[in-house]
Amino acid sequence: MEFPPSSTAMPSHDTVFYAIYPDYPTATTTLQSLHLQILQSISPFTTDYIWQHQPFNLSLSVSPNPTCQCPSSSNLPHLHGHLRYGDNLDDEWFAVFLLFHISTHFPSLSIRIWDSDGEFLLIEAAFHLPRWVNPETSDNRIFLRNGHVHIIPRNSLPSPSLRDSLNFLSTSESKSRVSEPVQTAIMSRIKDYPAQARKNMHSVRARVPVSVAKVLKHEPCLISLAVEGFYDRDIDAMKFAAKLEKFLEKGRGEELVCVSVKMSRAMYAQLVQQTFRAPKVYPELPSRDRREEFAEAELGLKITCGMEMMYQQRKRDGIEGKGSTWEAFMQSLGKSGYFQGLLPGSSEYHRLMQNAQEYYTNTSLHSKASDLMSAPVRRIDEILALPYSVDEFKDQEVPPSDADYWLYNGEEELNSALNERQKEMELFDLKHKNKGKGKKGQNNGSNTAEFNPGDVAKLMRAFVDKVSSFEGAEAPEDRNKEVDFDADQFFKEMESVMNCPGEAANSNIEEGSSSDLDFDDSDENDGVESAEENDDEEDTFIQVYSNAMDEQLKPTTLPKTFVGVDKLIPKKDEGTSHAAENMDEDFSPIDVDVNLVQSLLDSFSSQQGLPGPASNLLGLLGVKFPQDTKKGK
Repeated sequence: MEFPPSSTAMPSHDTVFYAIYPDYPTATTTLQSLHLQILQSISPFTTDYIWQHQPFNLSLSVSPNPTCQCPSSSNLPHLHGHLRYGDNLDDEWFAVFLLFHISTHFPSLSIRIWDSDGEFLLIEAAFHLPRWVNPETSDNRIFLRNGHVHIIPRNSLPSPSLRDSLNFLSTSESKSRVSEPVQTAIMSRIKDYPAQARKNMHSVRARVPVSVAKVLKHEPCLISLAVEGFYDRDIDAMKFAAKLEKFLEKGRGEELVCVSVKMSRAMYAQLVQQTFRAPKVYPELPSRDRREEFAEAELGLKITCGMEMMYQQRKRDGIEGKGSTWEAFMQSLGKSGYFQGLLPGSSEYHRLMQNAQEYYTNTSLHSKASDLMSAPVRRIDEILALPYSVDEFKDQEVPPSDADYWLYNGEEELNSALNERQKEMELFDLKHKNKGKGKKGQNNGSNTAEFNPGDVAKLMRAFVDKVSSFEGAEAPEDRNKEVDFDADQFFKEMESVMNCPGEAANSNIEEGSSSDLDFDDSDENDGVESAEENDDEEDTFIQVYSNAMDEQLKPTTLPKTFVGVDKLIPKKDEGTSHAAENMDEDFSPIDVDVNLVQSLLDSFSSQQGLPGPASNLLGLLGVKFPQDTKKGK
């Protein structure tokens, strides 16, 4: 699913969207009441959380002026929001946890959630979904409700609209609930929240100018904008960092103070992993020999420069947001028809105004972080307009930094995640392989029964006969398909090229014959006699060719490398074995299939359980080797 069109600027690609639909939205006041209840429900989880770019938020969308960016929701009163998570994927999954929490505590709500990848929840459960579910068939089908994931069945609603799906959920909820494996796969990503959210926070000591310390003391969430300003800096932004006019008024004479800064692990990694030289105006950093003090001062340098670049760029570009002021709130109520055309001063108008004031007061407490992130310049100016001094931070006790071992030991966590995915893929392949064998009546419950030497020979013949291209050879899709091969034409050409004795008529390549092997077919009027002559010529050629090869190979050790037919047939008495005693004169007949399987088994055995050519080739053909029971004996 792609981003819905919008009249406003398109959000960044690293953004998650969500919309909450009540079953019976009757009026704006009802939606406002629901909004307050939801905010109070999630407040304990979000109060101290530092978001990467913007906090979790919810807004009202009502007719006739909807604010939601999804066109299909325009005529449906609902709550909606979006969250840019950037490099911190944990923010997205924390938002998913909050939405599951909301759906659990408010059973009459249906919730949609998607991002730039589409229905990303289904990506987590891809190995357990019904086969008909794909990006083309999932529009208006995927919802959260009552703590579970729901997929509107295809046989119930072939092409559902959003309204159709919401009606179906409110009346037939049990029919759309996903299977347990799908639910488990998705819930496994959020099962550790909200504890995981606290784990993703990192507190660290930093030495910063007192102006920066003052701002972070009043508004700790502004650290995310400072990190963003530093991490996304360009040449123009570096010009602001070179002067530090806002946060370093005294220049090199500014005294640095030690403070504890709380941020996400992703932010800390973005700061620490980059090399950055201090501007000339910045106070001198401690010596590198004093490792802890130098690390604290270097981190403070990056935070200070990031804060300066963010502040100056927003001020220059005029992108400062206005926040949710009372005037803006009243304008939105007027556009939505909240006052229903009532005259100011009437008792009903007064009642609606009181409700609006109460709603604004309560929601402003929760929307403070959102307003701050959209209007940081104004808030920074307000804070620095207050009196402050170095003494305010000198005597305070600063806790030590959290351990950052996780920054350097991520390989184990990555390998663990990859192993989980690998196991999931193997179980998926095994499930479908067994299902396919069950359909063909080949699954007898025994692993050793899966290996059939006769099948190996047939599959190898089909593989060799398969026509290859510049992309390589592939296993035949239809193993019973006949290969189109003109044997008569092949032998005719071989005779002319080999210049075989006794074939005077074909001893030389005819003039005018094509070098691209484009030969004329036999005359259709040759009749039966011509066909019999061709058969005799083929037999003669094969016999002569075989005898010539035998003579050349007799002195070599090649005969000992193959299993002859005589070794496969048990001797009954001495009389019948007389011919076998003279096998030194001629080659024993060779069973090609037996030798092929024997060679493959020998190659597989020499691999000692490791990947190799035999297992790779036969695995491609769908053959499972038996275990070597003689190993170690």
